Amino acid sequence: MTRPDQTTLLAFIGVVLLGSFNAIAVKQSIHELAPFWSAGLRFVVAAVLLFGLVLVTGRAFPRGRSLGGAVLYGLTAFAATFGFVYLALRELPAATAILFLALVPLQTFGLAILHGQERFHLQGLFGALIALAGVGVLVADQLNANVPLGSMLMMLAGTLFLAESSVILKWVPRSDPFATNGVAMLAGALVLLVASLATSEVWLVPRQAATWLAMGYLILPGSVVMFGLYLFALRRWTASAVSYVTLLMPFVTVPAAAVLLSERVSASFAVGGALALVGVYVGAFLRVRPRRSSATSLAECLPIDACGPPAVQAQRSA
Repeated sequence: MTRPDQTTLLAFIGVVLLGSFNAIAVKQSIHELAPFWSAGLRFVVAAVLLFGLVLVTGRAFPRGRSLGGAVLYGLTAFAATFGFVYLALRELPAATAILFLALVPLQTFGLAILHGQERFHLQGLFGALIALAGVGVLVADQLNANVPLGSMLMMLAGTLFLAESSVILKWVPRSDPFATNGVAMLAGALVLLVASLATSEVWLVPRQAATWLAMGYLILPGSVVMFGLYLFALRRWTASAVSYVTLLMPFVTVPAAAVLLSERVSASFAVGGALALVGVYVGAFLRVRPRRSSATSLAECLPIDACGPPAVQAQRSA
């Protein structure tokens, strides 16, 4: 893993800090606004801002297969993911939600294997078993705290859709990331708003100052700015290194939720969370360097790297 320059490191830290408060802001917004309406409104406004950025900077919008891929990405990454996440956060603590979110890299690795994009590794299975044990401890702790199992299952479904969206992106032809994200957010927002109408949600304009503050945070720092910093860091550092944001966010969200939302942090919660994070690290991030013979020269790839199939790896290592 290469050492980043100071500017890249600051961008990386910015992604961790901004993303860490998203779950807390979501919980605040759905105190007043219905979940589908709140999520749909967030992504409609964020998409409009991204479209404005694309037009002002003269970037190209996706076309053909790239456009179709952006829409499919939006349906999974924004409509399905945040549809479940917003519903879950009505009763799920923000600290628990961010620990479930930290499982996404490991889930992505498993889904990539099922889709034939990556090969099975015992290290990944070992990490998954550790993470599963941690999740089990977390679930038991939350059930003792009277958190509904249904909310935890919805959060888990949301993280699985988010992981699937990463796999989908590997099949989509490359296009401008800002334009692609704008199209994806708009597609996801439209589905969320249709779901809002179908479930007879009331479309309220926020009245409370705290709701306006939460929505403003989610739209600007939590979506547009965070995504921009993520892209900046990704272009100047390795994808595997930038992916560590998912492991670091719980260390900010958990204490922040305890202070801002008065969420309890029990000993069993801390143990379960630590086990889950260790499992994700072992399964998705830990690099084990096996002995190599002179007969093979394929480049090493972490499970979360988009290195492509073996034939492509062979060409890159040539």
